[in-house]
Amino acid sequence: MDPLTLLLFAIGLVALVGGAEVLVRGASRLATNLGVRPLVVGLTVVAFGTSAPELAVGVSSAFAGQADIALGNVVGSNIANILLVLGLAAVVAPMEAAIRAVRREVPLMIAASLLVWLMALSGHIDRVEGLLLVLAILGYTAFLVRATRREAIAVRAEFAAEFAVDAGRGLGAVAGHLALVLIGLVILVIGAEWIVDGAVAIAGSLGIPEVIIGLTVVAVGTSLPEIATSVLAGLRGHRDIAVGNVIGSCIFNLLMVLGVTAAVAPVPVAVSPELLSVDLPIMVAAALACLPILYTGGLVDRREGALLLGMYVLYIGYVLLVAAGQPSADAFGRVLVLGVVPTAGAVLAWLAWRQRTAARRPGRHEPPAPRHDSVVGG
Repeated sequence: MDPLTLLLFAIGLVALVGGAEVLVRGASRLATNLGVRPLVVGLTVVAFGTSAPELAVGVSSAFAGQADIALGNVVGSNIANILLVLGLAAVVAPMEAAIRAVRREVPLMIAASLLVWLMALSGHIDRVEGLLLVLAILGYTAFLVRATRREAIAVRAEFAAEFAVDAGRGLGAVAGHLALVLIGLVILVIGAEWIVDGAVAIAGSLGIPEVIIGLTVVAVGTSLPEIATSVLAGLRGHRDIAVGNVIGSCIFNLLMVLGVTAAVAPVPVAVSPELLSVDLPIMVAAALACLPILYTGGLVDRREGALLLGMYVLYIGYVLLVAAGQPSADAFGRVLVLGVVPTAGAVLAWLAWRQRTAARRPGRHEPPAPRHDSVVGG
């Protein structure tokens, strides 16, 4: 394998993260300058920005005729977002979702995951299905902007503290913010091209399917913005932002990234049998795991975070077995999907139920944090 290709692949990963950061900064300041509320910026602009690496890789791989890398990247990134990013953020600082919009997003994320799985059952995702996903993300964004008007004052203040930057006024400031957006996009495009070329070269030299590289190295690399945003927001006490970033990014990945990729790809995006039988079910199961956590207790504590991380380690173990061509990979995948995943889901539900029950017992635990469910605005 050409060392220069490996070097460009590594630089491409760094460029994706850096380009996403520049893009988010420019887009956030531009939106603030135009009078967009910080809550809307946090739930739409930032979620889009942290999904920008996946989108760049998806479009680049589609035009390069390697759309399976894009599909593996989307599926792997969503699995990493919930099991790795949310799990890691919860281990660092327990995550709580008091925000109405975030708790509404969980069933939308599950619905989007099931929709993509249903589309994939045919063995491919074609251009028409991609356009339907794009229309869905446009409708979702419009709905989210309207829904944020009903959020509580405390939640708005939390997002204002994080995203209400002094964006400056006037044409000069707007031009500067637009320049940041364009620079971020250029860096993303270049980084994505290097990553796709490197992924194809690595897969070819190791004799493994390109989708495996998309599910692992590329997926984790493009999830670095989510990891940084969620962990830092959790450490700062902005837990709604951390959870909202993960859930929002998963929805954007499924609807926007995969939708645009399938819409622009010259041929339908092929779905491998392994992806259909193991990776997609695990992605759906990871989405379903958020239901008991966010709806029973509204809190992802350290035990739940550790369980999510453990699930991700087992999943990576399966992917590595497939990459190594081990005969035991199929059996391990069946055990993972039919045994480990349902058991972990039951444990998560039990932990969430115990947490909610314990919080309601007077005198044994401190009272739970207020849910901020009062409606303001209109």
